[in-house]
Amino acid sequence: MSETEDAAMQAQASELAAEVEALAAKLRDFHASIPVSPQEAVMLLGEEDMDVATALRSTAECVLADRLEPAAVELKKWAAYKPPSKEKK
Repeated sequence: MSETEDAAMQAQASELAAEVEALAAKLRDFHASIPVSPQEAVMLLGEEDMDVATALRSTAECVLADRLEPAAVELKKWAAYKPPSKEKK
């Protein structure tokens, strides 16, 4: 691929990273808006069935940590990547 094509793909990856970060911010806001159940600790230990709020809070935390944040990091890394120069010696 040409440097121009690489630059275009990297620009698109940068835009996608920004969109993923925006989605992550929305998910953090959603998480913060969900009331914490007084039984959350017990539910997370599996000693009681989860209620909807606890399940959604847990899901939001996992999606952020396991999917969205790593995706944004990788997209930004490759969007900024500069290959080593191919100079002949």
